[in-house]
Amino acid sequence: MEEGNNTMKRLIIFDLDGTLLNTLGDLTCAVNYALKQCGFLVQHTPETVRTFVGNGIGKLLERSLPEHHNTEEIMQQMRQSFFPYYQEHGAELTAPYEGIISLLEQLQARGIRLAVASNKVQDATETLVHHYFPTIHFAHIYGQRPDVPIKPDPTIVYDILDEAGLDKSEVLYVGDSDVDMLTAQNAQISAIGVSWGFRHPSDLIPFSPLAIIDEANELLRYID
Repeated sequence: MEEGNNTMKRLIIFDLDGTLLNTLGDLTCAVNYALKQCGFLVQHTPETVRTFVGNGIGKLLERSLPEHHNTEEIMQQMRQSFFPYYQEHGAELTAPYEGIISLLEQLQARGIRLAVASNKVQDATETLVHHYFPTIHFAHIYGQRPDVPIKPDPTIVYDILDEAGLDKSEVLYVGDSDVDMLTAQNAQISAIGVSWGFRHPSDLIPFSPLAIIDEANELLRYID
């Protein structure tokens, strides 16, 4: 893992959940609410829900269900309970990770463009970004969109690159999970892993990121 690289970064693409925002508490409450509304007695802890996230809300709900209960009918009921609840309560326990706002302010002051690439649905992604980072301008905010494959498919990164008009060497991807590292790998752009998110750093090492950082401001070492 090398510090620095040959090309100055002009765009940083951030994952959202587990990278910029700790959303685990609100996701857990919404999952447990949906389970209860669908008649299931099981209630998950945040540490358990941590292992369910990373591949979109559909997979989160599917993984939360008791074994052999992930039928299409039950999944539809789960979605109908989860989404309205999360829309109303999704910003109660969520908070930016320590040092994130300061990091984003410093990057913005340097003229570096910022983007979000998330597997959270588009509306929720935009809502949370605007709510928690009102003073930060994100040039590109992409979540899960209809008929667009989710990460680790690189389409979301390619869409951002097309809009930005930048070379891949000028872009850095930052995320907390193996899904993020694989997304960057599939898009052939450099990646930085973060250790404070939903996955253990050991999950990221096989993908050979430039670095795995423990504090937000460490990212500044890798943009020049």
